[in-house]
Amino acid sequence: MRNLQHALLQSPPPVQIPAPLGDPRFRALLGAADWANLPAPVRRRFSKRLAGGASVVYRGVVTGTRMNRLGYALAQLARLIGGPLPTSRDSGLPAVVTVTGDMETQGQHWTRLYVRQSGFPQVIHSSKRFAGPTGLEEYVGAGIGMALRIEVLPGALVFRSAGYFVQLFGKRLRLPAWLTPGALTVMHRELGEGRFLFTLSVVHPRFGELIAQSALFEDAEL
Repeated sequence: MRNLQHALLQSPPPVQIPAPLGDPRFRALLGAADWANLPAPVRRRFSKRLAGGASVVYRGVVTGTRMNRLGYALAQLARLIGGPLPTSRDSGLPAVVTVTGDMETQGQHWTRLYVRQSGFPQVIHSSKRFAGPTGLEEYVGAGIGMALRIEVLPGALVFRSAGYFVQLFGKRLRLPAWLTPGALTVMHRELGEGRFLFTLSVVHPRFGELIAQSALFEDAEL
C-alpha cells in the first residue's frame, strides 16, 4: 500500500513530444549528393515543414529591376492572370515574401509583396505543387502554370522553367513555345548571416532578356 501511495504522489514523467519532421521533397527532387552541396541555411529553408497552413516569412529590399519595352508590356498583360511578374522598375524599396502550406494540395503558397513608389504595393501570388513530369510545378493563376526543374550551383538553388501549360475544363494543354515568354530562371543564393539573394529573369530566345529582378532577403520570424 505504501509503495502504491508513494507512486501516486510522484510527478508523472514528462511527455516526450517528437520534433517535427522536416519536408524531404526538395531533397528528393535533387538527390542526396546535390542536396549535400547546398549551404546548410538553404537546406534548412527548403526543408521546413509547413503543414496545416503554417507560414514562414522573409523580409528584404529590391535591389534592382530591369525590363525592356516588350518585358514591360508582358508584365502589364500578365495582370490579366493575376500579375505574376514585377510591373515597375522601382528599386531600393522593401519587399516581403511569405511561404504558406497549401492545405488542399500539400504544396506551398508563395506570396510576394513589393512596395512601390506610388500606389498600393504589388502582391504576387503563386503556388508550388509537387506534381507533374518534373515533380515540381508552379501555378500563377487562370489555370496557367509551368513545370520546374531545380539544380544546384555553387552556393545556390536554381529553379528553371521546363514548359508552360494551361488547364481548361479539366484538361491540361501544353503551350507552344511561341505563346510563352521564354525561359524563366529563379535563383536563391546564400550570402551568410541569415541573408540570401533572390534573382528572377525572363529571357526570350529571340528578344533576349525581357525582365530581370534582384532582391536581398533575410530570415524573419512571425
